[in-house]
Amino acid sequence: MELIGQGMEGAVYDLGDGTVRKVWFDRRPEDVLPLKEFLDELPELPFRTPRIREIGAGEGGLAVSVEDKLTGVPLHEAGLPEEQAVDAFVAVVEALRSARPGPASRRLPVVGEAFWAGSWGESLAGLVRRRAAASKVHLERDVPDFAGLLEEVLEQLQVGTGGDSALVGGLSVVHGDICPPNVLMDGARVGAVLDWGFLSTAGDNTFEASLAAGFFDMYGPGARRLDDLLVDRFVELGHDRERMRLYRQAYAIVTATIYDENAGDGHYRWCVDQLTR
Repeated sequence: MELIGQGMEGAVYDLGDGTVRKVWFDRRPEDVLPLKEFLDELPELPFRTPRIREIGAGEGGLAVSVEDKLTGVPLHEAGLPEEQAVDAFVAVVEALRSARPGPASRRLPVVGEAFWAGSWGESLAGLVRRRAAASKVHLERDVPDFAGLLEEVLEQLQVGTGGDSALVGGLSVVHGDICPPNVLMDGARVGAVLDWGFLSTAGDNTFEASLAAGFFDMYGPGARRLDDLLVDRFVELGHDRERMRLYRQAYAIVTATIYDENAGDGHYRWCVDQLTR
């Protein structure tokens, strides 16, 4: 059994038979079951997605799951020309646009919290409000008139996005963390998309597009150029630029201190940049 990866949620081992074992760091079997149900109901997509075959208990009662092994080279390591990499990246978001979510998508926690309460916009506003309270002391220090910005974001999420029926094409499956390490390439083709669950839910595909545009290159010297390029691409595909901006602000508030409650990491600084630019 070979260790092939380790993230915030757990360590992944190759079992050598086309499956992997994930040892979860802080989830019990009952905590992983909603993710299994969500993954099981995903509609057919033009790339592979994870499937959890078994969930058991390991040391200390923590979850151990057996999943299909997803193979491929992460997009940022695939050596593709920029234009080709961007095209593949955009194609993933667009494929999710027409993926209709099932009931399990509304039961899945978002950033570890129960999420759905009312419409999509109302649910996202509730999450923003709760997470803003957790980061308030830092954001009020670093974001001019953060209180006013927060009020505007909450109002626009609850009123400006309209109800679920107002979303173009209706609700879509949202991955929530489409970034190059989570997109596995099979040559020039997207072979798989992994690491679902942190922000996965049913929602507005424009939310997915907004986040993906910012995630393609978060910290590199070309980050702003690539962000702008991808936003323009998604606008050409019918996404609303102002709604994309609203969702980026909402995400920045939600996750500002999600990885470091003391606001000392690069992600926090990235979030502040999204709120002040």
